[in-house]
Parts: sequence; structure tokens; C-alpha cells
Amino acid sequence: MSLPDRKEAEVRRMLDVPHPAVPPDLAARAAERGRRILVRRRAVQAVAWALLLAAVAAFAVWAAVVEPWVVPPADTTPPLDGW
Repeated sequence: MSLPDRKEAEVRRMLDVPHPAVPPDLAARAAERGRRILVRRRAVQAVAWALLLAAVAAFAVWAAVVEPWVVPPADTTPPLDGW
């Protein structure tokens, strides 16, 4: 028996046995689990958006107060030549 024939025979043998019984509430449980996953995913996305907006707002307030684009005043005066 060649390799593909042996694999085909194994598959046929696996498919010939009676199928296991499926629980009657399997579809309902799967749907409920999917709903929970979807609700959890939406909640995580909402929290992530809220954190992002809070970070942007905090950065805007910080930038407005500190004004990092303004050059700070010099601590020392330049030397005077010619006196």
C-alpha cells in the first residue's frame, strides 16, 4: 500500500465509525459564547478609545501650559566687549 492509499484508508476508516452525539444545546452555547466575546471586545475597544482621548487631552493641556515650542530665556548674559 503506497503512502496516499494508506492515508486515504485511514480517513475512510475514521469516517466509517458512528459519529458522536452532539449536545442539543451546543448551538445555543456557541451563540452565547460568541455574544460574550463580542461584548467584551466592544468594551475593550471603548476603554481603549477613552484612554486615547484622555491621553490626547492631557497632552494638549500640558502643551498649552508649558509651551514647549517657546525658547527658554538665557540664564546668563552675553559678555560685553569693548568696555
